[in-house]
Parts: sequence; structure tokens; C-alpha cells
Amino acid sequence: MFVFIPGAGGAAWYWHRVVSTLRARGYEAAAVDLPGDDESAGLPEYTDAVADVIGDRGDVVLVAQSMGGFTAPMVCARVPVDLLVLVNAMIPLPAETPGQWWDNTGAPAARVAAAEAGGYSVEFDLPTYFLHDVPPEVVAAGAAHERAEADIAFSQPCGIERWPDVPTRVLAGAQDRFFPLEFQRRVAGDRLGTDTDETPGGHLAALSHPLDLADRLVRYLP
Repeated sequence: MFVFIPGAGGAAWYWHRVVSTLRARGYEAAAVDLPGDDESAGLPEYTDAVADVIGDRGDVVLVAQSMGGFTAPMVCARVPVDLLVLVNAMIPLPAETPGQWWDNTGAPAARVAAAEAGGYSVEFDLPTYFLHDVPPEVVAAGAAHERAEADIAFSQPCGIERWPDVPTRVLAGAQDRFFPLEFQRRVAGDRLGTDTDETPGGHLAALSHPLDLADRLVRYLP
């Protein structure tokens, strides 16, 4: 079973194009809707929600995008997971908070350097950094699912003592402007000692290139 964790805001809708593609191919797949805009809920509650969906299922491939990278290892410490795939994801250290991650990894400087090299604005905005390769009709449909991430989760530590003993693949969008490819490669190498695979698309590759992403996930299966 494929289980998908969304990024900031927690909308399961983000994964809907990949989920529907995998289901059409005969795979079991589900995206978890998280209470990302709830100031009374944070990383522990996100972990509970994902663990509840997994339950006692076996053969689980857990896929996390962006800020979902903080929830994913906490889930792996709770329930059996056969494979973890991080897609344009934040890779935390034990006890690191999402708020600390940015400066600890140098993410803001990497984003600005990539923008200067690529000739697009260094000032963050959604069209430039998240939506630049997403089809207009998908952008329009997504407006109903947008919600801001509450502050609480940014101050909560990743509740693991060490990275879980689960096979982990790191997959980066070749056109990701928010977490540039070379930045993701460096962080994955430094923190997990692993290589980074590429997939077409930007930070929201599941919306812009769902078929390519689904193909890659299926190829990861044993």
C-alpha cells in the first residue's frame, strides 16, 4: 500500500493525481489529510493520523512531500514501513524543529542562489516557486484546498532518537525552485548518506508531473 503525507497545510488533495494514477494501475493508495491549520495540533497529531491510516497493514510504502518529511520518520518509528520515499522533502535531524531546519540546512540561501542563477525573482511568491509548472486548471482547482500551516508545528521537535531503520529513497524535482536540486542532494548526503534521484517537475511535482512520479514510485517497489 502507498500512503502519502502532504506538506505544509496538510491537504491530502495535493496527492490526488498520483493516488488516482496508482489506483488505476491496481495499487492500493491513500493520502492522509492532516490538521495543518489547527493551532492545537502538530507533529504528534500528524503522526497519529498517518499511523491510523496504516494500521496493521503490511507492505507499506510511505511517501512524504516537503514538510511531511518531519512526520514521516516519526511514523516509521511507530508502525512498520517497508520503504520511505522523501519527495522534495525536509530531512530532519533527531529533535530538530521545522523552524530550526531552514537555517541549519542553509535552505534560504540555496533558494536565493538558485533564483539568481536561474534568472527568476529572489522574492518568494507562490506562482514563482510552487506553481510555475502546474497546469492552470489544476491551480484553479487547488484554490479550494489551500490552507495555511499553523505555527505550532514549526516549534515542535522531530520526535525520533535516530533515523529509523527503514530503506529510504530521496527523490527531488529537477525543476524545484523552493528546494533546489543541488541543495537537496547536499542535505540528503549530509544527513542520510544517500544519493538523490531526480524526477521531472518543481516543488509540487505530484500536481505537475503525476505520471512521472507514479512511475518512479512503482519502480522503487521490491
